[in-house]
Amino acid sequence: MSWSLVLLLLVAIAPLLVPQVPVATAAPIGIPGCNTRCGHVDVPYPFGVGANCSALGFNLTCDGAHNPPRLLLGGGSAAPQLHVTRINLEKSTVHVSNAAILNHTSNSTSKTNTTWIILGDGTAGRPGPFVLSYQHNRFIVLGCNLQAKLLATNTGLLTGCSSFCTLQKGTRHARVWEAIEGKHCGRCSGNGFCQAKIPRYFPSYDVELQRLVDWSHDYVDQVTQNLVLIAKVGWVEKVWCWMVRGANVSTLTGKKPDLSVVPMVLEFVMNSTYSVHTGKTMDGTSSCATQAESACKSVNSSCIDITTPYHKGYVCLCLTGYKGNPYLVDGCQDIDECKHLDRYPCYGECTNRPGTYECRCPRGSHGNASVMYGCVKSSTGQIIGLGAGSGVTVLVLALTTILLVHKIRGRKKKLRQRFFKQNRGQLLQQLVRQRGDIGERMIITLEEVEKATNNFDKSRELGGGGHGTVYMGILSSQHVVAIKKAKIVIQKEINEFINEVAILSQVNHRNIVKLLGCCLETEAPLLVYEFISNGTLYKHLHVEAPRSISWKDRLRIALEIARALAYLHSFISTPIIHRDIKSPNILLDDNLIVKLSDFGASRYVPIDQEGIHTSIQGTLGYLDPMYYRTGHLTEKSDVYSYGVLLIELLTRMKPVSYISPQGFGLINHFTSLLPRGNLDEILDPQVAKEGDGEVVDVALLAAMCVKSIGEERPTMRQVEMTLESIQASKEFNSDVTDDDVSSEGWIRGKELGFI
Repeated sequence: MSWSLVLLLLVAIAPLLVPQVPVATAAPIGIPGCNTRCGHVDVPYPFGVGANCSALGFNLTCDGAHNPPRLLLGGGSAAPQLHVTRINLEKSTVHVSNAAILNHTSNSTSKTNTTWIILGDGTAGRPGPFVLSYQHNRFIVLGCNLQAKLLATNTGLLTGCSSFCTLQKGTRHARVWEAIEGKHCGRCSGNGFCQAKIPRYFPSYDVELQRLVDWSHDYVDQVTQNLVLIAKVGWVEKVWCWMVRGANVSTLTGKKPDLSVVPMVLEFVMNSTYSVHTGKTMDGTSSCATQAESACKSVNSSCIDITTPYHKGYVCLCLTGYKGNPYLVDGCQDIDECKHLDRYPCYGECTNRPGTYECRCPRGSHGNASVMYGCVKSSTGQIIGLGAGSGVTVLVLALTTILLVHKIRGRKKKLRQRFFKQNRGQLLQQLVRQRGDIGERMIITLEEVEKATNNFDKSRELGGGGHGTVYMGILSSQHVVAIKKAKIVIQKEINEFINEVAILSQVNHRNIVKLLGCCLETEAPLLVYEFISNGTLYKHLHVEAPRSISWKDRLRIALEIARALAYLHSFISTPIIHRDIKSPNILLDDNLIVKLSDFGASRYVPIDQEGIHTSIQGTLGYLDPMYYRTGHLTEKSDVYSYGVLLIELLTRMKPVSYISPQGFGLINHFTSLLPRGNLDEILDPQVAKEGDGEVVDVALLAAMCVKSIGEERPTMRQVEMTLESIQASKEFNSDVTDDDVSSEGWIRGKELGFI
């Protein structure tokens, strides 16, 4: 073959060898034909400027009288007009600014009231989708010898604080010592100013201001402006020194603040409903609905229920691996992780995939490309590279393949040994307790695993979850086992597998699945568990049959799950939060004994901490809304998921997909029926038939577990003890009539505030 002919062939086939990458289009942020920018602020849908450009309650105004134009929220008869400075769909927040809500300078000690009115859409009696964020704002008083109270409409005192000023000795003027020093400004709340956290999710407030000293005496001057306001966290510390007249401001730096522009943060939900303490229940569709009815229009989006005592609805988010606007059909678009290697490390060849990415070592090397220096060059890669550069590539490749078959087999053995060393090293680093016998007692060879699963034959698959596929296998010892294999070999999955080994190697509980060993000779470890023969709780609850597990067994199963979680939270040296409690992760043996499984997402929590901040992980429908919104993971997040599981046991409904005829999700529907005594509308008929008064007790316990505020939920130890009491009452108080037990349950419900 001549060189000229080879060159012509290469030129001819070159276009075919180059992968065709689709041209990425800009993700839309608003409805076509609508203005999506006002001044320096983007206006993404559901917000909009003009007719038919926004969802109900999200219409904004672009005021062109200013330069640059200002984006305004509200301004109708029932809402203040606020200057919008930023909209964040990912966090469901709107950053706004407004003037102080009170500037009272009277010298009397009388009380003055004003009102922070409902954030609405301008329709009388109809609140909008916005509330002041309790997490991002503070109630602030600026001035001397003042007391301010924040009152909820129709309910009374919510919070308040008092501000005092120190009299400078030898003078007739009230001064604040920290203000004179300048550098100490803002450190002493209560001295010249004070601040307090605002309550959770109230859309309207009354403010009451009262002087604590009669300023009519002529030996004291009034030296400060007196302001009451709600502002973004951190704002008051930056401006407080400017509030004190007579301070030595020449030592201060920075621009004097504009008190007519106070920053605040609002939160919003879709389909919001609102109720103050009037005894009226919240009505209207406020939970995640079907794809056609929900505002979450992108196929790559998810819907999250948001429920508080006074405000409820839902928000939409793009799925992991996507970004953009979930409220538009094509709004959530795939993230090209390969263009952002600072956030998605890859030290090899990066290939973008829908919702994820793949990172491989370059040709001629092997190893873990997600780790710096993780790829090691091989001689086979060098030989292949030389062959590819010659004019007789095909021939050289064929000859090289034949000649190096035996050498490649040898290198595979060395690669297994490298993975074994690498994974065992990472594993030991992850273990909180050093276990010297792990390598000897728990290690299983790859040959043994491949033989046990018939080379991972499709017919041996038992199922799969978010972290891998599970196969049934038979070891050479004739023990039947379950073997878990990662779906995608990326560092995140490897870390989750190693995390599961680290946790399960340290726990020993009859209701937690037992880890028998692991194979470390593959890039992602293979985990070998005891085989649980009777499937998952999900399968038993949701099989297509008129009858499922008996109520007696359901009550026992609920108690055994509670015991396993209480053990993880309270009875080991370093508490563990499971983070993915759901019926598919509850295995049952032949006697329907519980075995809690899938610890890939679990996290240790130091014993001296209440929780940890981490990326959001879990299953929609079971996911704690407080954890979802804040990223703060505590044991109460497991309690919420457990409460959802209790409701699933009572109703035999699927939390992920259930929608009531009124459009409510399972949790909202259940908790709305419980106070009215209408649980029969949603209870599994089998439970209603077989259960006695303890059904009400379990329902009340479930409602406590799914409270929207984490601090109001019980601990898993309290849940365990409560269920033990309920079970004991069922077994040993059989002489009590059904009516007596039921009445006792409803009395307890009233005491707990549910009825």
